[in-house]
Amino acid sequence: MLRRTTRDIRRANRIDVLRRVYAFGQASRQDIARHCELSFATIANVVNDLLGCGALVEADFQDSGGGRPRAVLTPNTARGLLVGVDIAETYVHVDLFDLALKAKHTSEHPIGPETNQPQEVADHVAQALDTLLAECGASRTDVLGVGVSVPGQVDPDKGVSVFAPGWDWHDVPFLSVLRRRIDLPVYLDNPLMASTVAELWLGAGREVDNLVCITVGTGVGAGIAINGSLYRGTNNAAGEWGHSVVVFDGRSCRCGSRGCVEAYVGAPGVMRTLMEVDRSSPLYHDGDQTACIEALGAVHGDPAATETIKRTAGHLGAGVANLINILNPEAVVVGSWAGLALGPRLLPELREVVAAHALARSNSAVQLRLCDIPGNPVSLGAAIFALEGFLDEALTRPASRTKR
Repeated sequence: MLRRTTRDIRRANRIDVLRRVYAFGQASRQDIARHCELSFATIANVVNDLLGCGALVEADFQDSGGGRPRAVLTPNTARGLLVGVDIAETYVHVDLFDLALKAKHTSEHPIGPETNQPQEVADHVAQALDTLLAECGASRTDVLGVGVSVPGQVDPDKGVSVFAPGWDWHDVPFLSVLRRRIDLPVYLDNPLMASTVAELWLGAGREVDNLVCITVGTGVGAGIAINGSLYRGTNNAAGEWGHSVVVFDGRSCRCGSRGCVEAYVGAPGVMRTLMEVDRSSPLYHDGDQTACIEALGAVHGDPAATETIKRTAGHLGAGVANLINILNPEAVVVGSWAGLALGPRLLPELREVVAAHALARSNSAVQLRLCDIPGNPVSLGAAIFALEGFLDEALTRPASRTKR
C-alpha cells in the first residue's frame, strides 16, 4: 500500500495550487478553489507559504460582488530566474525563464559523437549556461535552480542516469557530476517526464488532469499524468510504451524484443517503412533522420509518402488505442520533433485508427492533439522541476522563507 507522508501531501497540494495560478496567469484564492479539490483552508495555507517564500505576490485586487476585494495572485517575476537544460546526443539547449515560466533567453550548442563521457557532457552544459547568462546579462546569484533533462532512464531522487543508450551510460551519478561543475542547485530528469510536466502545467494539462504525452522522435515514449501528478512507476521506469508490442514477432527493436511500437513509429522505423513502400523514393535521406521525416511531413500528393504515413498511423493508432483503453485519459498529446513534423498529415489518419480500435466510451472522453507549447517543451519542463526543487528547499528551511 502506498503511504504518503505529510510532506508529500503538502507538496502535492502546493503543486496543485501553483498549476492553477500558472494555467490562468493569475488567480484569486476563490478561482483556485473552484478548480481544486482542496478545502479553502488548505488553499489559504498553501498560498500563505508561497507568498512567504516569494514565489507568488498579490498583484492586484478584484471586486468580489459585495464583500471584501479579492487578492489576485501572480508568480513573482522579481524573485529570481530558472534555467531549463535539454541535453540530447547532438546538442545542449538552454533556456532562461523568469518565475512566471516566460522564456527570457535561449542558447543552443552542438555536441559531436565524440562527446559521450559524463564529465565532457557536464562541461558542455556548464559552458552553455555561462554563455546564456553572459548573453542576457543575468547574474548567477539570481538563478534559483537549474533543471536538466538527460536522455534515457533516470532516477531523479538519486540523481542517477540509469541507462542512456546513445552514450552507453549505466548507473552514472550524473547529478553529482553536474553539481560539481555548475555549483548551483541542479535537478535531474529525462525528456519524457520533462515534456509531460510541461504539458501538465502549460499545455493540455491546463484543461485536464489525466493525460498521456506521447513523444515521437528517434525513440518513442508515453509520459503519464494521473489526477494532475506524474506517474513514474515503482522505480521511475514508467513510460516505456514504445517497447510495447503491436506486431507479434514483427521487426526487431533496439531493446532486443520484436514488434515494438518504436520499431514502426520512431524515426528509423518510419524511414524503414518508406523504403519498404518505395526503395527509390527521393524522400529517403540515408543517414539523415531529420531530413527524411521533414520531407515526409511536408510533401503532398506523393504516393509513397501517403502510404508511409498511413502505415505509421496504423501502428501508432493501435498503440494509442491500447493506452486509451487502459488509462481512460482526457487528452493524448503527440509531441517531440518527429511527431510534430509528421503531425499535421498523421493526425487525421491517427484519429480514424484510434476510433476503430479504442472502446467507444473511453474514446468519447479523450482529445487527441498535437503539442502546441511554444519553444522547447523539454527545457520548459526541466525548468518546472527546478521550480519545484526550489520550493521544496525554501519551504523546508525556515531561514530561507524571506521575500526578495
